[in-house]
Amino acid sequence: MNSQSRICCLLASASVLAFAQPALAQTTQAAPAATPAPATDDSAAQDSQSRNQEIIVTGSRVLKDGSASPTPLTTISTESLVSAAPSGTISDALNNLPVFSGSRGSFSNPGSNATGVQGGNGNANVLNLRNLGTTRTLVLFDGHRVPPTLFNGTVDVDIIPQELIKNVDIVTGGVSAVYGSDAVSGVVNYVLDRNFNGLRAHGEMGISQYGDAATRDIGGAVGFKVGDRGHFEASVEHREADGIPNRVGARKWLNLAAIQGSGTTADPYYLGTNVRLPNYSFGGYIPSGALAGQTFGSDSTLSAFDRSTDGAYQNASMMAASKGTQVFGRFDYDLTDDIHFYVQGAGNFKKSTAYTGWNQLAGLTFSADNAYLPTAYQDALATAGQSTFTMNEILSAAPRIQTQSSTQQIYANAGLNGSLGKWDWDATYTHGVSRLHTVVNNVINYQNLAAASDAVTDGSGNVVCAASLVNSAYANCTPINLFGSSSPSSSALDYILGNVGYVSHTIMDSADASISGSPVDTWAGPVNVALSGEWRHTSFDMSSTTNTAYADCTNLTYNCTAGGTPMYSVMFPSSGKVSQSVKEAALEVEVPLLKDVPLFRSLNFNGAARYTDYSTSGHYWTWKLGGVWEVNDDIKFRGTLSRDIRAPNLYELFQPASTVWGNFNLRQSDGTYKTYYAPSVNVGNADLKAEIGRTYTFGTVLKPSFLPGVTLTVDYYHTVVDDAITTVQGFNAATQTACATTGTYCELIDSSGTTPIFYIKPYNLSKIKTWGIDGELDYRTRLAGQPLSMRLLVNYQPHIYYIQPGTATIDQGDAGWGQNGLMPSPSVQVSAFLGYQVTDNFKVDLFEHYRNGFRRSGVATQVYLDPRVRSYATTNLTFTFDTGSAWKITDSQLTFSISNLFNATPPLSGYYSGTTAAGQAYEFSDDPTGRAFMVGFKIQA
Repeated sequence: MNSQSRICCLLASASVLAFAQPALAQTTQAAPAATPAPATDDSAAQDSQSRNQEIIVTGSRVLKDGSASPTPLTTISTESLVSAAPSGTISDALNNLPVFSGSRGSFSNPGSNATGVQGGNGNANVLNLRNLGTTRTLVLFDGHRVPPTLFNGTVDVDIIPQELIKNVDIVTGGVSAVYGSDAVSGVVNYVLDRNFNGLRAHGEMGISQYGDAATRDIGGAVGFKVGDRGHFEASVEHREADGIPNRVGARKWLNLAAIQGSGTTADPYYLGTNVRLPNYSFGGYIPSGALAGQTFGSDSTLSAFDRSTDGAYQNASMMAASKGTQVFGRFDYDLTDDIHFYVQGAGNFKKSTAYTGWNQLAGLTFSADNAYLPTAYQDALATAGQSTFTMNEILSAAPRIQTQSSTQQIYANAGLNGSLGKWDWDATYTHGVSRLHTVVNNVINYQNLAAASDAVTDGSGNVVCAASLVNSAYANCTPINLFGSSSPSSSALDYILGNVGYVSHTIMDSADASISGSPVDTWAGPVNVALSGEWRHTSFDMSSTTNTAYADCTNLTYNCTAGGTPMYSVMFPSSGKVSQSVKEAALEVEVPLLKDVPLFRSLNFNGAARYTDYSTSGHYWTWKLGGVWEVNDDIKFRGTLSRDIRAPNLYELFQPASTVWGNFNLRQSDGTYKTYYAPSVNVGNADLKAEIGRTYTFGTVLKPSFLPGVTLTVDYYHTVVDDAITTVQGFNAATQTACATTGTYCELIDSSGTTPIFYIKPYNLSKIKTWGIDGELDYRTRLAGQPLSMRLLVNYQPHIYYIQPGTATIDQGDAGWGQNGLMPSPSVQVSAFLGYQVTDNFKVDLFEHYRNGFRRSGVATQVYLDPRVRSYATTNLTFTFDTGSAWKITDSQLTFSISNLFNATPPLSGYYSGTTAAGQAYEFSDDPTGRAFMVGFKIQA
């Protein structure tokens, strides 16, 4: 059965509607069900405990009832999230929800360089609401901003203590007026279980049916009272994932797939398999001269080059390997009956490893009498009067380029809160520091390569490096034989390969205070007011392990140009400490307008305004207006209008120049393109200013009395971001075309030398427009006397327009791979949960995720032979066995899960310039693992 058939059948039955708690508010205990279950249900005990607890509503500082929130708010319990990603993290599970699109997680293609949404860490878990960018999604931990853990200002949410999270609240709408910058597309708030008492532990092991992608996870938590006024809780979790280290051969369906063609009507892009590079071989391909069109075999003999069999390819990791440990501790204490103190801290220590492929040797020049070149070929070159020749090679004899990223993320928070008459107040201080150490192993040292590849015979008949005969600095030079895939010696490879890296530090200190209360009452109810202020200071610095940027070409005859040849094929910069400070003040009010009159059970107004002053990018006002009209018990309407900002982060402003070499096309004066192996240089832009977002939402909440236990919500949203910060790539064809009419783009292309230089730089250039509809259907009942819970989440987002002067508008909605790092955006996503307690000791959880098919690219001018990527759906099934109690254990469970139950394979896709990386041909959002199995246990005492 294919994916579409399965999802259609599944949605046609009640069992696919959903599993989870349909709460609209978060509380200090588990969120109550829409329809309270009888006392025999485990949730009833939790619900009864929560009734007298203080309610805190994510997205507001004044609302005490989540159902009164004008901004769409969805709460997902940890239990539900675990069923969505049995062998993953809470963050992996969140990325299965329809409101998230374009996030990065453990399933994403691992990155390796210092740029991109991964912030230098290819295994970072970063969240992206509505695919408007990870930097436009604000992450909170128990209502407080989480300090950035990656140097590009984003948060690796693995720092959140998964062991003690009870639910996650997702606010989908602009709330910068409440929480400050970055909350343009919404907020993700991880809600802590502050009152955990007891001891619990868990352990899981998982593996794919192919024997790879193994995971191991173990952790536990403890909580207890300290005297009559105190409470302590702590947790630790250690997780290891082996990843999938190879694309080639790891999955048969992948088969070296890549996009081919030029994207025109005459030569449309098409998806090919068994794609080989046209000008590279593993033994060395000679493109011109007397030996043109031939490639070296493993025995250093030449034969005619056949691309289909001799053409090389790259082999990167499909999934990064990682291991990490997360720790958390919290102590809180009632200093008096009215004053409460707490201090908490978290740490995340993670290391990831991924391969990006073999080193690529482009256009290497050799002497015609190179000592390793067989005599017959030396004679042929001499006959042709040719003193040198060039060769291209994928150096498969050497280890692949490997990126290792180690992160140390520390988060500490302390606060006081209490009451003063009718007023509640709180004050907190937060400190966050993140250290990222990235090392790229096995990269080419071009200076050593230039010396080693010029092999000659000395007076004693020994093969040596020519430079060693005239320069003592090359006394340890080991000559290398590059003529044949197995020709290089291990000692020669050791000589030409090296390691480069960098260390970055990101630090944030912040203090905030707020006071809220109800100063006056009206006939419709109390007027709630909240006043808050915040100060933040963020700094960033980076130091490179590379001492020099360019090779010293003294006494080197070939493959070295003074001031033009980099020392290494991957270069990282150094940066002194840069910083920014932010001061903010905000006011929020909730005013009841009507109550218990015809057609108005209640009508409430909610408004907020915030003044923000950035030391680096100026001052701004943000605001939000909203209202909730409750017609009766069955029908409710809600809506918001907001002005939001996203200020440029330090990396966008002051990013030091970093260089990556690759194959890039340069537009010629006649409109054709020529390929160069050239540098791409990432730089910052100190002139950036804040983006301005405007969002309005309108929705309804239905709880029909004739369908007990059913809740239906539908919300429309519309967002426009002006002066959007867009990273523009000089090597992009659209950028080069636009250079003719828009001078700004020409800054990114330097074609004055023999080798062009392309720049990547952020600008306030774009306008982003998107709209869509969120839907949610919840149902909780009993079947054969046992609890049955269902939930269906749907998002429809047909368009995400990126409007940029001088270039064609890109519609990334309903599209796959995009320009400038844009992520895939299905126009329809569905997540369905089902949970059924079959017996008192046996429960079944079913989760289905579906995305529709979409266009291969958001660039309208590109022509594809097959322009659509098919739909994709996966099903996860989890069995939980309650094994009861023994000794002092209160409860214990055994769990068995199958992810991707039907072994659905992601549809082949690819980036239109992906011909040099055959095999990277599935969408970022799709999981290539295939069917996988997990077994685990949980105990609680």
